[in-house]
Amino acid sequence: MKKVVVIDGQGGRLGQLLVEAIVNEKLDVDLYAIGTNSIATSAMLKAGASQGATGENPVIVASRDADIIIGPIAIVSADSLLGEITANMALAIGQSKATKLLLPVSHCDNLVVGVRKLSMTDMVKETIIQLKEMIK
Repeated sequence: MKKVVVIDGQGGRLGQLLVEAIVNEKLDVDLYAIGTNSIATSAMLKAGASQGATGENPVIVASRDADIIIGPIAIVSADSLLGEITANMALAIGQSKATKLLLPVSHCDNLVVGVRKLSMTDMVKETIIQLKEMIK
């Protein structure tokens, strides 16, 4: 079973949508919800994640042996999400051997050239398609 870590911050809406979609698809994964703050963690736990934790150290620990890390592209950029992503968090995620499914949420000043603008719902749908392929 693959260890899937969903990381989100601020209000946790993206993480919540991702967790809901993973749970609704009944994917056979070990799902961890890691929030950069307690509100984000709570939103992901309410969405159905069975395990969750909050803060810098949980991001670092969960990234060590994750198979797949999912979150907004900002999670690999220090000081993003209005400062919620520390340099240590970004480093741990970036150095993780996990495959990263990074959603190009553009409100955090991270723009990926060549990527079409999608609604958050459509980004989540495409992420689930990718995740299904990865866990086969």
